[in-house]
Amino acid sequence: MNPSMLQFSPGAFLAPAVDWLNRNLHPLFALITNLTETILAGIEAALLAVPAYILVAAVAVLVFSFINLRTAILAVVALTFCYFADLWVASMQTIALVSVAVAISVLIAFPLGILASRVKTVEAAIRPVLDIMQTVPPWVYLIPAVMIFGLGRVPAIIATIVYGIPPMLRLTTLAFNQVPADLLELGRAIGASPRSILFKIEIPSAKPTLLVGLNQCILLSLAMVVLAGLVGAGGLGAEVTRGLTRMEMGLGLRAGLAIVAVALLLDRISRGALQRKRVPAAT
Repeated sequence: MNPSMLQFSPGAFLAPAVDWLNRNLHPLFALITNLTETILAGIEAALLAVPAYILVAAVAVLVFSFINLRTAILAVVALTFCYFADLWVASMQTIALVSVAVAISVLIAFPLGILASRVKTVEAAIRPVLDIMQTVPPWVYLIPAVMIFGLGRVPAIIATIVYGIPPMLRLTTLAFNQVPADLLELGRAIGASPRSILFKIEIPSAKPTLLVGLNQCILLSLAMVVLAGLVGAGGLGAEVTRGLTRMEMGLGLRAGLAIVAVALLLDRISRGALQRKRVPAAT
């Protein structure tokens, strides 16, 4: 038997499918590309429209007003480091890309996680898919994205979304599965509607695990930043790549520390915003 007959090449099956998609769905991909570029460009323009010190001051005031002083100090330190590391523009590009990717990942994973927690056949069906998605090396996601959308920020954000969905979806399902049954029974007993039970009982009870899922989604999205720099996405990933290819340890180290600063900033602000509780008015 010819050994070549036993060989399996996924590319031989995927390449015709990608060619068919490019031929028949090019207008759709062009629409997605234009929409994504417009959103990213708008966010970047808003972040870079004012001088850095004004943006840092505005973020500090907002975070202090809506979260707490400790998070405001962290935000100032993180953004100030990005500025004095001469990576301000790249940091704003990364914040824009990661913010959009995380928002889309959560919008996809959150309702799917709720559905999976309610319909066990859905949970059983998506579990192996999530296992595969979390096992496949992250750079593999860039290959089909680049083949369909070309080089640039769009394939980077698509790959980041795909990479960020599994932890959020898995932990959302776990969070809603762990809601105490007696609380659900109490809500039904008092005649609460399913919507009220969801927003007033299930989501508050599941919030700690949901925050872990959001944290993982943010961190994994930032992990894709360096790889995204390989396909022309810009931002801090491009600076890390430039430092690696030029063997400039200083640039690579500064860009790596800036990614850490952005990760801490996004994580603490998102966590603080979701954990914020209204203080009851004094009687």
